Amino acid sequence: MFGKSASVLRKLSPKTELKPVTAPPPPAPGAAAPASPTSTVAPPLPATPRKPESRADDRSDQFYEIKTRVHRKLVEQLDLTALNQRNSDEVRDEVREAVTSLCQQENALLNVNERMRLIEEILDETFGLGPLETLLKDHTISDILINGPKQVYVERRGRLELSNVRFRDNAHVLHVIDKICSSIGRRCDEVTPMVDARLKDGSRVNAIIPPLAIDGPSLSIRRFGKDPITWDDYLRFKSVAPQMVDFLKACVEASLNILIVGGTGSGKTTLLNNMSAFIPPTDRIVTIEDAAELQLRQPHVVRLETRPANIEGKGRITIRDLLINALRMRPDRVVVGECRGPETLDMLQAMNTGHDGSLTTIHANSTRDAVQRVETMVMMAGFDLPVRAIRQQFASAIHLIVHAARLTGGPRKVMSVTEVQGMEGDAITMQEIFKFEQQGIDASGKAFGQFVATGLRPAFLDRLGAHGAHVDLSIFERRVLLSDKEG
Repeated sequence: MFGKSASVLRKLSPKTELKPVTAPPPPAPGAAAPASPTSTVAPPLPATPRKPESRADDRSDQFYEIKTRVHRKLVEQLDLTALNQRNSDEVRDEVREAVTSLCQQENALLNVNERMRLIEEILDETFGLGPLETLLKDHTISDILINGPKQVYVERRGRLELSNVRFRDNAHVLHVIDKICSSIGRRCDEVTPMVDARLKDGSRVNAIIPPLAIDGPSLSIRRFGKDPITWDDYLRFKSVAPQMVDFLKACVEASLNILIVGGTGSGKTTLLNNMSAFIPPTDRIVTIEDAAELQLRQPHVVRLETRPANIEGKGRITIRDLLINALRMRPDRVVVGECRGPETLDMLQAMNTGHDGSLTTIHANSTRDAVQRVETMVMMAGFDLPVRAIRQQFASAIHLIVHAARLTGGPRKVMSVTEVQGMEGDAITMQEIFKFEQQGIDASGKAFGQFVATGLRPAFLDRLGAHGAHVDLSIFERRVLLSDKEG
């Protein structure tokens, strides 16, 4: 295999061949240690028994030393030109053989499991993201949080736990960050020490490095899983009541402007992705995001993504720039991944000027907080608008607010569905159509409660009917729709 003309491996030169590391022979029993002419020979100290943890650390250090040597030798052999011209599976098989051969040259006392682990880790370093590959293959993990090389946390089913994954040092973490950023044409260095990026599977990545990150580079990965969460999953996990799904579907089909609010990790983006699934396939949709992660299934979708500044500090394209441009692209719907600054004003204006059916998200802990957040972000646009004018823009632009939250113990719920009715004096009036009432904490530490209909009917029912999106009026009767209490 290594004799092929298209091989990705080069021949080793004799001078670079690996040499087994040998320790000096121990002194003969009873023999004194050699001393310099000017020193006095001290009696040998009694051997101090080593702690098991110390022996484990030494074993780990030895493993990583061998791994570093083998990996360095492999890099010397790789022919990058041939690497890009060959089938990835063939290349991986050939490199696996090379790594196995290099491990045998090491002549180290590695057991079978350690040797297999060594080979897999080197392959992950060569073709993937090193130690992250193990975590990325685990589909039960929703978040990966790296606080320096020796502290990697993961979130499973809403609970954080410390993993046993480790990086070699800060340089190792920086190498992985650079690999992620370069794959999408971005960079993370001293000039731009913060970056938003994404992985091939759509997972969202945020990295921040020294000097901003004091204790070493930090990496946060929000995963979306191999199989995207659907409305069936929402219903199975009792994150929403079936009647609420029917109502939201009718609202999207009737081209209502919808604002999704919630805190960090509440599932706003996932909810936005699922609500956008109700958009008719005949509509032209333009999506705008910092890091492209929405996965719309409609055939007519234009995806736009922001761009950071270059090394000279020029060329930055913001969400606001993309939103202004998107309005010239004849969209039927505009979907903005998240409004977090002055682009909020442009979003409200777009919703008020014929682009009904648009959706976006913002960070807020409640429906009322969302209104205040929008006011603050509109003021960031630099226009000296009175608060009343901002509220009037909001009240006429937004028809529905959907609040998502992650409760104690990890369950994510659609906490409320609220209609924006209009203005009374200087205040925005709203009414809650559906809500989740938390009733307590179960034995496993998870919050539980029930979804209820408040008994209020939205004022835009006629609009739903005009668009052919009829709903059963009985879903608005005051009652419990669904309880998630076990037993």
